[in-house]
This record gives sequence, C-alpha cells and structure tokens, in this order.
Amino acid sequence: MDFSSIGRAPLRLALKRQVTSNDLGILESTPELLATPIPEADGVAKEISLLKGFQATIPSSESSKIRRRKIRNVELEEAEGDDREFANKRIGMQTRGMLTDEPHNKDEHGTVGRRRKGNRRGGDAFAASKILGKEELNRQRSEILQDKENIHVRRKLAQAEIGEVIRKIDSLDAIRIRLEGDLLRFQEEELELDDELRGVEERKEFEENRGQSGAADGWQTSRRRKGPAFLPSGHDELPHGVAFMTLTSHNGPINGLDFSEPYGLLVTASQDESTRLWDLSSGEELAFLRGHTGPVKCVQVEGDVCVTGGSDNTIRIWDLRAVEDEEEALNQSFAGSSVASSPRSTMQSIPDADGEDEEDAAVFVERPKGSTKSRPRGCLRTLEGHSRTVSTIYFEESCLVSGASDKTIRQWDINTGQCVLTMDILWAISHPPPPPQSGPSTSPRGSRFVVPSLPGASLLSAAANSFSFPTPPMADGSWDMYTDFVGGVQFWGYALVSGSGDGAVRMWDMRTGQSHRTLIGHTAPVTCVQFDELHIVSGSLDKTVRIWDLRTGGISETLRYDHPVTSLQFDSRKVISCTGENEMKVYNRTTMQNSTLTTNGHTLPVEKLRYMDRYLVSGGRDSTVKIWAI
Repeated sequence: MDFSSIGRAPLRLALKRQVTSNDLGILESTPELLATPIPEADGVAKEISLLKGFQATIPSSESSKIRRRKIRNVELEEAEGDDREFANKRIGMQTRGMLTDEPHNKDEHGTVGRRRKGNRRGGDAFAASKILGKEELNRQRSEILQDKENIHVRRKLAQAEIGEVIRKIDSLDAIRIRLEGDLLRFQEEELELDDELRGVEERKEFEENRGQSGAADGWQTSRRRKGPAFLPSGHDELPHGVAFMTLTSHNGPINGLDFSEPYGLLVTASQDESTRLWDLSSGEELAFLRGHTGPVKCVQVEGDVCVTGGSDNTIRIWDLRAVEDEEEALNQSFAGSSVASSPRSTMQSIPDADGEDEEDAAVFVERPKGSTKSRPRGCLRTLEGHSRTVSTIYFEESCLVSGASDKTIRQWDINTGQCVLTMDILWAISHPPPPPQSGPSTSPRGSRFVVPSLPGASLLSAAANSFSFPTPPMADGSWDMYTDFVGGVQFWGYALVSGSGDGAVRMWDMRTGQSHRTLIGHTAPVTCVQFDELHIVSGSLDKTVRIWDLRTGGISETLRYDHPVTSLQFDSRKVISCTGENEMKVYNRTTMQNSTLTTNGHTLPVEKLRYMDRYLVSGGRDSTVKIWAI
C-alpha cells in the first residue's frame, strides 16, 4: 500500500458502487499512511517534511509573535481630555516631521499625558509595571524556539527554491547552447548548399557548352570554379577525419602534390627528385614524370593536364594520358628488368615496399639510344625564363602565373609558351603604391622593410643576393633554411595576389603589371596564399594564418599556432592548415573552433595538403602521402 492508492479510495464506500476488498484495505491503511512522512521529489530540501514546510509558511505561524508583542505592550493610563486618543499618534507624526490638525498639547515640545491617573510615576520603567509569570515566560520561550525552527525551515525552502531555479537556468542554458549549435549548423548547411548550387550552375553551363561544341574538350576546369565533386557511394561509409589510404614510394619529404578529382589522378613531387603519378581509386603508382633535372617544388593538376615547377628553373606542362602510355610502353620494352616500372638514369633505385633490396636493385636502366629524345614523352611544353627555382605556380585555362626565387612573378601563355608579363617584386618594394586616402600610410614611399631574421639590414640589400630565412623549429625539432622568395600566387581574371619573403601580401593588376595594394601584417616570409571574392587567407613562417578583408584591407581574423605554417586551403566554411605538426589543423569559420586531423596520420610534420569537398590528400616529411575522408 502506498500514497498513490489513497487517491483511488471512494469518498463514500457505500455510494453508487459496490465496495471491494481493495477499497477496504485502502480505508484501513489510511491512518498509517497519513502518519508516514510524505516523500519529497528530487531537488526539494529532503530534511524538511511537507507538514513542517506547511506549518512554517502558513499565516498562522506568525500568531505567536503577535501574541507576545501584545502581551509586552504596556497600556498607558488615561490622559486628560482628547490627549488619550491622539497622544501616541501625535508623537509618531511629529517624529516624522509631519504637520497635523489634531489638537496640540500646550507643551511646545509635544509632550502629552503629563497628568496621568494611577500609581506609575514618570521615572518608573515599563518592565517594572508588568508581571508575566513563569508559565507565560516558558510559553514564550517555546514559541520563540518554534519561530526559530520555522525560520530555519523557510531558509531551507528558499535555498531549495534557489537551487531549483539554478537547475532550471542551467537547463535553459543547455537548451540555448543546443539551439545556438543548431543555428550554426544551419548556417554551415546553407553555405554548403550555396557551394553546391554554384557547382550545379557551373556544371549546367559546362554541359550546355559541351552540347553546343559537341566535345568535352572545349571546357577547361578551374581550381577556383569547379562543379560538385562526384564521390563513390562508399565514401560516405568511411569514418570522418581518418586517413584511409597511405602511398609509400617516395624516399624524401613531399614538396608538392595535387589531384584532378576525388579518386582520380594524383601527382606528387618529393625531395628525392622523383615526380610520380598515382591512381587514387586503387592506390596504384602509374608512372613517373621525368624531365626535371632537380627536385620539383610545385604541382598543379587540372583534368589530364599537369604543370610542374622545379629547382632547375623551368616549368613543364604535361599530358598525363601520354605519360601513362609512355610508362606502359617502357614496361613492355624493359620487361626483363626488375626496375622497369620506374626507369631512371641518374637516381638510385627505390627499395621495394617491404624495405628489402633485390640483387639487381642497384642496376641503372637507360633508354635505347635510338629512342632518346630532347623532350620526354608526355611533356607538352617547357617554359624557360626564370633564373632561380620556381617555387609556386597557378594556372587557369591558357593563362599561367609562376613565382620564383629570382624575386619575379611571370605570366605565361600556355598555348604559345611565351612569357607575357614580368612583375618584379624588388621594384614593387622600392616603389610602393600610394597610401589609401581613408587613413595614414602604412608603407610610405622610400621606406625600408627589414627582414626579421636580419636585424638592421634592409630587405633591399638582403634580397639583392640570394634569399634565405631560418625556419622556426617544427614539432619534431627539425628546421632548415627557407629559400622560396615567392611563397604563393593566385589570380582570378586580372586580379593577382602573391605572398613573398618580405612578409607582405601584394595585390597586382595583371593588365599593367603594377602592385596596387600591399597588406602588411606578417613578420616572416609568406609561404602560402589563397583568396576568394571577399577574403585573402595567408600562412607564414611567423606561425600565423591571417584572414584579410578585401573590402577594407584589414585583418579580420588571426589564427596563431605553435609552429610555422607551410600550406593551407580554405572555403566558405573552414580553413585547413599544415602547421609544422604531424596533424593538420581545421578551423571552422562558422563556430570559430579548431579541430585536428590526426587519426592514422603522418609520423612527421605535414608539409602539403590539397582537398576537394570531403576528400583530402596530404604529404609530409615522413615521405608518405595520406588520403583522408573529411
């Protein structure tokens, strides 16, 4: 029998329905249940029963206090005339400084009732005129103790209510946080839909153009403007933030990489002077891109076209289909050789995947003399013009822009192989653009920029010779000399953005070749740069990623890390960076929160990355290439 059973007992057992044995049991148990302390719900002061709380809060709980106050009041004897009725009232009003129309005593000080009846004289105390008795005093003592207990009960109830209010506030805060998270997620989904809509419109335009031309070759892909990424249905089943494939054929740090599309063709370049072509759908190495006489520093792939820039001061344009066909032909020609799948004439052979070298692993394979050509098959064109290492490239359709350690940026026509325009960074440094009219000049004409690693030396004198900058230590403690004066370039239409060794981000007009704006903020060489319609994002060896507002030229956000930034890519929702650690940093631009990509990742710092939609490829100093689902 419990309290819930009482409510089911009829008020009148013999009224309108037949009485059951259960009803009789409830009736018999009612006195016992009423004497039992009523259980309290969670959050209420448990040491206080419901009855105590009721008794402490009803108005009658104040009756004992009122009774004691009345008992202690001493009745004054009657005063003369009307003074008895208004004496105390008049004293109280005069004390408050209030005027009254009641009759006044002749005493100008307001003293009333001077002539009193009875035995009490003016000098007698009120306590002496009242006798309460022992019984009354004991009663008052008990009442006072009860009142104190009631106050204690009320205090406990108030504290319990405050605790309940705090819990409700916490619950409401949790609901608010959840709703704010929903709003941020809705914003991210809206941005994702905007990107998807742009991709669909671009795809529609592409298919319309293809339908008019009758061929798919009339439309060139662009790194800035791509249609929606097509991914296999199985990609959604991969765990997010995990590297699900590892490519291990290089013997040196990865200098550059790029891929055509998710699960398409991948080109990687390493410090071991090899440039390799991969099939991302199977993870198989397809071919070598042979032609550069030194390490390749930068790679860009668009469809079946690949552009590479190397330390041999040249830029090469490749047809990846022809490179693959050539490798297959060489494999057939040298079927008897153990290294026929990777022919080289100037490099040591690469060990097998299990790390064991065969007896013939050191054999060098040379082409037959009759098949030797001045230009390797698959290399469509070689662009020569830079006098030092080509460190960065960017191309769209037939326009190519390259940056090199000779402190120049060159624009090329891919179809003709001609250099259309040369932009000299040293000239831009010595002839800075006029300051904006909206504010004071940050780089007045004739100012001398100082390289942070060379105190007191101007950049002009340092850059006139070979440029080098000691990189801050990576997470593994390694460091080297950074010699790429131009860290990154990108253009759209006639607008070009570059990041250089003086720590400046410059905006150029490709019609005139002039720098019309310089963004100063980095304190070390800029290693990577990218921009869209509203923002420029740059990474630097000063361990920061800076997001610039194109409308104002100011810095809208600065992301600080513990090690130098070597590569980045961003979209409307996130910024992914290589920050000198074994993991990659992901900055959510909507929630402003950071996360990392580290599961099954690199064992040495990550150097390069490239992602498209939910598919990412990274290369690190551990000579491996990792494929991620993000």
